[in-house]
Amino acid sequence: MKKLTFRETIFVASMLFGMFFGAGNLIFPASMGQLSGSHVWLAAAGFLITGVGLPLLGVAALGISRKDGLLALGSSVGKKYGVFFTCVLYLTIGPFFAIPRCATVSYTVGIQRILPGTGQTAALAVFSLLFFGAVLFFSLRPGEILTWIGKVLNPLFLCFLGILIVRALISPMGEIAEIVPAGEYASAAFSTGLLEGYNTMDALAGLAFGIIVVNVIRNLGVSEPGEVAKQTIRAGVFSAALMALIYVLVAVVGAQSRGMLATAGNGGEALAQIAEHYFGGAGAIILAVTVTVACLKTAVGLITSCSETFVQMFPGGPSYRVWAVIFSVLSFAIANLGLNAIIAWSQPVLMFLYPLAIVLILLTLTGRLFGNDRTVLRWTIGFTAAAAVFDFLRAMPEGTLAALHLEGAVNTAAGIVPFMKQGFGWVSPAVLGLVAGLILRAVRRRKKCPEK
Repeated sequence: MKKLTFRETIFVASMLFGMFFGAGNLIFPASMGQLSGSHVWLAAAGFLITGVGLPLLGVAALGISRKDGLLALGSSVGKKYGVFFTCVLYLTIGPFFAIPRCATVSYTVGIQRILPGTGQTAALAVFSLLFFGAVLFFSLRPGEILTWIGKVLNPLFLCFLGILIVRALISPMGEIAEIVPAGEYASAAFSTGLLEGYNTMDALAGLAFGIIVVNVIRNLGVSEPGEVAKQTIRAGVFSAALMALIYVLVAVVGAQSRGMLATAGNGGEALAQIAEHYFGGAGAIILAVTVTVACLKTAVGLITSCSETFVQMFPGGPSYRVWAVIFSVLSFAIANLGLNAIIAWSQPVLMFLYPLAIVLILLTLTGRLFGNDRTVLRWTIGFTAAAAVFDFLRAMPEGTLAALHLEGAVNTAAGIVPFMKQGFGWVSPAVLGLVAGLILRAVRRRKKCPEK
């Protein structure tokens, strides 16, 4: 039975890291560090579960399932659900949130620090227009640009980040133990870190892009499904270790920065302020350039992936070029809402999508225990989705619920459903749905095979 060599494992791990880790992944641990303060270790532990562990489980689930991608995996529940889940997931990690975030992170870390406080709206519009013009150009002519940027600029970005982190650790701005936690981190650092890990969107990306990793392993000669999953996880351990190390160190640097800096409005601002503190204007510019190029690469990859997926799902619809233009224009429009607005509106969507992704991953990994029975899948997913709607509503920006006159219903549900106030109201309904599905499966099997 073919197994990957150590060199092949490192190759797959490097590719997996490159797919998951973009410049946007830095802003959330930096912000988490500033807010969690002395509770940073508890917060980081929760963050690593959803920001690192779940993405790897998603990739492994695709390997074990032997499915050809997210659409096939979601269609295990039902064909219509597969199309719905695939569309919503790709739009979330694509033109609705992740792609616009690439532009706004680049702007926040770079241009916003250079320009004076006035005219930021116009400056963001011009910058995002140029950014998405370049994204569309490369998306229509992918060629070798992604490989070149990935091999040259990603290492450059990580190198500069490493210098910044080492400098910050050697000369910390403050002692972590003396930094007072803020907000939810003061009383529930671990669970708040869990939810913060949602913002990386990597568990969703793992489901969307995991088939690429699985196919690479299969193309290297590994064919047995169990061995594919094993080798995927083995390669994932290497990439996960690097991702986890970066997340923890960035969170620590963020926490230390509170000794001299005020809490920033978002992680992009925090990172830029930290770079400027240690290296002055030159350091801020270098960080801005490397982050911008890394985000550009990520955006090109996402536009390409989303466009190809929608062509496959809707073969009679628009061509790849038309989808690429549509997604680029849509991303440009949403980017001009600003980074804070994108983060604020992405959180409710992630509160809805993540429970569905987590349950689908777990059901796929344990499917052999119940014969991958569709009844079990549908009842579990159905109950999870119903509860996730309330998690979605509770996470909406302040004032929106009141405007929709839904505060009463949401507050009532929060008082009834366990863990909903903590953002995990879907857990109990998911368990109930699983139990109901297993009971119905057992009853159906008994009717087919009555006792003699």
